[in-house]
Amino acid sequence: MRRVREREREISREGFETEEKEVSGEGKRKKSGVGELRAFNACGSVVDSDTFRSFTLDPILSFHLILFAIFCTRLGLPFAFLFPDSPNSIHQIVCVSICSRFIHASYSCMENPCEVLGTEGLIRRHEFVRIIIQCLYSLGYTNSASCLELESGISHRSNELKLLESFILNGKWDDSIEYLNSIKDVLGETKESAMLLVFRQCVMEYLNCGEDALALGVLRKQVSALDVDKCKVHSLAMCMLSFKDRELAAVNHDDVVVHDLRSKLLADLENLLPPPISVPEARLEHLVESTVTAWVDSCKYHSSSNRISLYEDHCCSRDQIPTRTTQILTGHKHEVWFVQFSNNGEYLASSSNDCTAMIWKVLEDGILTLKHTLNGHQHAVSFVAWSPDDTKLLTCGNTEVLKLWDVETGTCKRTFGNQGFVVSSCAWFPNSKQFACGSSDPEKGVCMWDCDGNVIKSWRGMRMPKVVDLAVTPDGEYLISIFLDKEIRILHMGTNSERVISEEHPITSLSVSGDSKFFIVNLNSQEIHMWDVDGKWDKPSRFKGHKQHKYVIRSCFGGLNNTFIASGSENSQVYIWNRRNPTPIEVLSGHSMTVNCVSWNPKIPQMLASASDDYTIRIWGPSFQKKEGEVE
Repeated sequence: MRRVREREREISREGFETEEKEVSGEGKRKKSGVGELRAFNACGSVVDSDTFRSFTLDPILSFHLILFAIFCTRLGLPFAFLFPDSPNSIHQIVCVSICSRFIHASYSCMENPCEVLGTEGLIRRHEFVRIIIQCLYSLGYTNSASCLELESGISHRSNELKLLESFILNGKWDDSIEYLNSIKDVLGETKESAMLLVFRQCVMEYLNCGEDALALGVLRKQVSALDVDKCKVHSLAMCMLSFKDRELAAVNHDDVVVHDLRSKLLADLENLLPPPISVPEARLEHLVESTVTAWVDSCKYHSSSNRISLYEDHCCSRDQIPTRTTQILTGHKHEVWFVQFSNNGEYLASSSNDCTAMIWKVLEDGILTLKHTLNGHQHAVSFVAWSPDDTKLLTCGNTEVLKLWDVETGTCKRTFGNQGFVVSSCAWFPNSKQFACGSSDPEKGVCMWDCDGNVIKSWRGMRMPKVVDLAVTPDGEYLISIFLDKEIRILHMGTNSERVISEEHPITSLSVSGDSKFFIVNLNSQEIHMWDVDGKWDKPSRFKGHKQHKYVIRSCFGGLNNTFIASGSENSQVYIWNRRNPTPIEVLSGHSMTVNCVSWNPKIPQMLASASDDYTIRIWGPSFQKKEGEVE
């Protein structure tokens, strides 16, 4: 009892203490009930004796208050005093109650306009100051933090936490457990977890000192006596068995290490205990970061990697995304069906109904020039795919063979299959040495090839429907295919497990996000559906507004962190959505016929390409960018 009171006295600085009195009874000396009284201001800080006396003013009133306090404490009754604290009329309430053998001095704050901040009055002043002090300490501004504590009378650590710290750092495990058990704000699983953390450290130190019997006694009597899930107790016991081989070897009676382990325990408890006993770590940073995140989430045009300033509310203009035509590419002689930027953003590949594919170079000023025209196909080229290292390009079509091209020279390195080998789509694996291709012929299904023409694996047969499109996630973990029967199949390449998603309408195209987390599919019901790759979603995110009834329309992710979705449309427009909004944020006009495909430059967030039946490719940029005209 004396040990606990002495530590309370150290933490609380000066206070009032009633003298221990001798009470006759069978010739023994007994102590009076509680024997200690101290005052706390509205923010929980201890008020020194001089300040306390200055509140009472009248010595007679002061004497009667103290007598009343002693009377209540000896009977175990709670009581409270109300004192004016400052010219602002912030009040102090001193509350004392008895719990087990500990004195609990608590406080409450009488709300008035002076105690809240902000135009809406939603911020409690003492909480706001407390987290500022915590932030100053975490940033290393200890002198400033101490000065603010002194001036405000607010401590960043509660008295409960200070007392618990003294017990733990001094290895007073019984006091720690009893005190944790007596704090009324610590309940349920939080209390269980806190006590188990303390017992874990206690048992570990007993084992380290060779006191195996004491350690076992703690487990058998104290831990088992708690109303704790037995599985947790067994788990703690199993952990004890491995201590001597691991942590105990490091401790080795080293006082510094013991202190560090106890400090870590205290930090774990501080993170576990609820407010206001403990303020969550880095609370101010978390609040500010949450505000910045909310700014970004509510900014429909956000696509910038620049740091967001705290000096003003954040809001991007539409200049962050491509909204106007900056260049028109007219190299193709017929409908342009497909476009795709390279992974490094330095090239654009296009394919057309004119039986050719083209490679365009993106110059430093954002202008595109023709690098190669790839001739060799006998029919329309409807699909291209860049290797992850951007040194190779695959081209194919629904009635065409699959060709592999060297990007630097523009020469065909290999042709896969023959005129009867129908390939509808293809996709590379991350090593740039293997790729998958899908066929509209069920007998051919999906095949995995290497660049030398060897078939590594195939999925085919009568149960394999016609493949419409396929993609490999950038991390190489999944092969995603869409089929003519409205199914999406997601194959895990490591486990060979497959998940099937059934759509209600025919699917025309597929695109995967750069982070391998999401994919989108275009449906001829005039919707785009976004699904998560891992299968956590029961329903997709839906995007509407574009027109698609009878043609293949392809969409893509784009912008910073794949924030946006872009799609072509049968009404000659390009549509852009923010992933958080089902309605378009921009509709881009310029083409005169159906827009078949779009591609967002992965390295230049303000650059978008669109391919149309009007024989052109349009390059889109921010509204302030100068238009450069046509390039043949």
